[in-house]
Amino acid sequence: MANRLLSALNVSRHTTDLVFGNFQYLLFIGFLGIVYIANAHFAEKGVRRIQTMQKEIKELKWEYTSIKSETMYKSMQSQIDESLEPVGLGLENKGPKVIIVK
Repeated sequence: MANRLLSALNVSRHTTDLVFGNFQYLLFIGFLGIVYIANAHFAEKGVRRIQTMQKEIKELKWEYTSIKSETMYKSMQSQIDESLEPVGLGLENKGPKVIIVK
């Protein structure tokens, strides 16, 4: 059966001995190929995760800037006056008092 298969494939006995003699080396090369492919998949997964985090950081930075701007606008004197009017509180528009020391 093996001789018939060898003759059908036109493979010499020397070639088959060479292949089976180096079978462990071929398995090792195959294992390295699988490790290489797995490493590429893990690297791609890491890159995708980093890109997702960068996008999230960009959105959070935009939200921070927006909230900070809104807070600074609402803390202005004129905005505080407007927000206190409906409650009935008002700030006096007098200037600062001058203390004279004799």
